[in-house]
Amino acid sequence: MALWSKLWQAYRWRLRRRYLLARALRRRRRLTALQDRTRAIRRGDILLFATVRNEAQRLPHFLDHYRRLGVDHFLIVDNKSTDGSPDLLAAQPDVSLWQTGSSYRLHRFGLDWLTWLMFRHGHDHWCLTVDADELLIYPHHDTRPLATLTDWLDRSGQRVFPAMMLELYPKGPVQAQSYLPGDDPLRILHWFDAGNYTITRQERTKALWIQGGPRARMFFADRPRHAPTLSKIPLVRWNRRWVYLNSTHAILPPRLNEVYDRMGGEAISGLLLHTKFLPEVVRKAAEEKDRREHFGRPEIFDSYYDSLMASPDFWTPQSRRLTGWRQLEALGLMSRGGWL
Repeated sequence: MALWSKLWQAYRWRLRRRYLLARALRRRRRLTALQDRTRAIRRGDILLFATVRNEAQRLPHFLDHYRRLGVDHFLIVDNKSTDGSPDLLAAQPDVSLWQTGSSYRLHRFGLDWLTWLMFRHGHDHWCLTVDADELLIYPHHDTRPLATLTDWLDRSGQRVFPAMMLELYPKGPVQAQSYLPGDDPLRILHWFDAGNYTITRQERTKALWIQGGPRARMFFADRPRHAPTLSKIPLVRWNRRWVYLNSTHAILPPRLNEVYDRMGGEAISGLLLHTKFLPEVVRKAAEEKDRREHFGRPEIFDSYYDSLMASPDFWTPQSRRLTGWRQLEALGLMSRGGWL
């Protein structure tokens, strides 16, 4: 690419970043604080940001998982929950909670709200941005707290930590399983696809685009480019001048998306265990098909929702049973990189 073209693209990204920041600042008024405990945040605390809707079943284990990893404070936006999620969250001493009745899709799928909260509270903190059905793991996560990883990243001069979504599923139809609030989702979701992943590098953003897994083979075999994107950058030493561009798949400025070793080695990475396929996914698929809040062009995903509403069985003889992070590293799905 010619130098002038690179400079022009950099200028356009700068304008885009400033626009998205300004947009988030304007739309902060759509948020109402239900429980603001942010005065308790201390220098060096690890923060978690999330938008939730009707996740009361998942939230007890979600909070426990991230507390065990070492998250110090949760900053959560509730988007019109009707299942008691706000009351559950407001009662937690380490949660600050906001609520909005505005459209999730028209606010960049929640990013407008979270961008404001990260601007206001996340600067110079290590910040996790995840969905309620995503459980972060990383090499040695069972013996080393998150602060040990972020300290190493700081010493290595790394401001971001990437993780691929690993979609977990049960054996048998998803609605035939049994799950109670507070249960560990991995009790029934312990199968995954070990292969069938494709990786491309987006030239404009420098981000990796990983696709594949059970949804790709089950629902998008005839249109693989529409399959869900699995690559994310969920953990960042945040700067208030930065913004996520598309969920946590890409971030601005683009240099932060270069989370891979360009010399042929391995860079450190983790996984987001995606626990979407609990029994409630059948009911939620019908609801989300009707709400049309989760895709930029929701009409082209009607068949996807119809397939979920049929309570699919993702299991095949090639499915692998999850045994631990060392297994996942051996399969090349995550890496210690230089962190030994």
